Amino acid sequence: MIGIVIPAHDEEVLLDACLQAVRQAAGHADLGGEEVRIVVVLDACSDGSEAIARRHPVSVLPIQARNVGLARALGADQLLLQGARWLAFTDADTRVAPDWLAAQLKLQADAVCGTVVPDDWHGHPPQVQQRFARDYVDQDEHRHIHGANFGVCARAYLAAGGFPALRCHEDVGLVQALQASGARIAWSARPRVVTSTRPQSKARGGFGDTLRQWAVEDCPALTLAPQRALSLPRTTC
Repeated sequence: MIGIVIPAHDEEVLLDACLQAVRQAAGHADLGGEEVRIVVVLDACSDGSEAIARRHPVSVLPIQARNVGLARALGADQLLLQGARWLAFTDADTRVAPDWLAAQLKLQADAVCGTVVPDDWHGHPPQVQQRFARDYVDQDEHRHIHGANFGVCARAYLAAGGFPALRCHEDVGLVQALQASGARIAWSARPRVVTSTRPQSKARGGFGDTLRQWAVEDCPALTLAPQRALSLPRTTC
C-alpha cells in the first residue's frame, strides 16, 4: 500500500483541487492497481476545510498543533500502522501531476526530492518571477527540498526518525536525517507538482515567505512586513 499525507491549515479555497489531483495520481495505470490511501491532517482549521476533505474518499485527522512537522508525522504514523510501504507528501495548496506517484516509485530510491512549478505570479512584482527563473533549478540533480513534492520508503523514513515536530523546515530536517542514515536520495524533476505563489503565505520561512522576501530585497520600496530570509536555490519548505 502507498500512503499520501496532506497537511492543511484553513485551505478551503485550494484543498478540493489538491485532492482531485492526488486521487487522479493514485489511480495511475503504472501503479498496477496498488492500493493508495490518503490522509488529510487538518491542523487547527476554522474554515470549511474539513467539509471539503470529507467529500473525498480520504481519511481525515483533525489536530490542534499549528505545526506542520507534527502534522506530517502524525499522518505518516497512521499510514505506517496500516502497512504503507511508501509515503508521499504534498501540500493542500498544491496540485500533483497524474503520474506523480508513479514517477516517484520509478526512481527506485529510498527517498525522492522533487521540484515545484509556481501556479502564477499574480500579486508579485516582475522581479520576483525573474529571480525565480534565474535561480531555481528545475532539473535532475537539483538540491531543493519541498514538503509539497517528497516521497520516502517506510524503512528509510523510520530509520531516519521521521519528520521532526518543527513549524517550518521539517522537510529539511528529515532529508538531513536521511542523508546521515545513508539513504539513497533521488533529486529529480520528474515528479511534477504545481504549487501556490499566493503572497499571503501560511508558513513563516516557507515557499511563499521566500517570494515575499525576494520582493523586499529586489524592490525595497515595497512595504511588506519583514520575514525570515531563506535560500531557495538550496532548500525550501
